[in-house]
Amino acid sequence: MPGRVHPRQLAFSLPHAESLSRDNFLEGPANAAGLGLIDSWPEWPNRIMWLAGPEGSGKSHLAAIWAEASGARSTTANALSAAGVPGALATGALVVEDLKARELDERALFHLMNLAREDSAYVLFTGREVPASLEIELRDLRSRLRAVPVVALLPPDDQLFRGLIVKFCADRQLTVDESVVGYLATRLERSSAAARQAVELLDSEALRLGRPVTRALAAELLRDA
Repeated sequence: MPGRVHPRQLAFSLPHAESLSRDNFLEGPANAAGLGLIDSWPEWPNRIMWLAGPEGSGKSHLAAIWAEASGARSTTANALSAAGVPGALATGALVVEDLKARELDERALFHLMNLAREDSAYVLFTGREVPASLEIELRDLRSRLRAVPVVALLPPDDQLFRGLIVKFCADRQLTVDESVVGYLATRLERSSAAARQAVELLDSEALRLGRPVTRALAAELLRDA
């Protein structure tokens, strides 16, 4: 009798919704200043503020919390156009995410900052860099940006990092024990982006192999990465 062929389980890349609500934001010393800014609105020191931090540090989550509270619309810096500025500010509040000089329409941004000031609108910029480090050609825009107050997010401490791993697992409906969390926390780069990527890999490989997410699986994947 010929040997039975066992079909290989395929892992499909399905979208997983990451909760960006206030209740699901993990607080810690690394993001305390950013959370304080969001919670203090509308009593901001300036109607235009800048939230800076490395990839995965929580900028988008904080921006989403503020957008919900303020009724702000959201756009990315590279999607901003001069013609679209009035509509973007229609609610009196706007999030402009991922601001980088090389992907920026400087005249559109200058128009935005002028109109926001005229209309007393609130604007929250997010970016990995601080305004002073951006290479901006328009002198007036460069000066205006450097006057924007900056609130910085820092890399997560150990407790927050472990919490992020647990959260990313929960977002993907993965059940893991402390041995998995501890193993990842001591071997991954200390960043939210690294934690998210590792959890995604664990999820897809566990599904592909038909295995539970265990410390042994985590060790195999990190060894081969």
